[in-house]
Amino acid sequence: MAKNVSEKIDELKSGVEWFYSDDFKLEEASEKYKALTTLAKEIETDLNDLKNEIKVIEEDFSK
Repeated sequence: MAKNVSEKIDELKSGVEWFYSDDFKLEEASEKYKALTTLAKEIETDLNDLKNEIKVIEEDFSK
């Protein structure tokens, strides 16, 4: 099942928190950073899609 935007944001927050936690390992930081960057881009795309969808709905209601 695909994650929704809220779930992705929660995952991103959790991932960022890892960098400040006692579980942080320098050896894993690069891979974690890359994964979180990809996730952030997915969130941005999802939000842009929602924005476009809202604009379409607004146009339909303004007629």
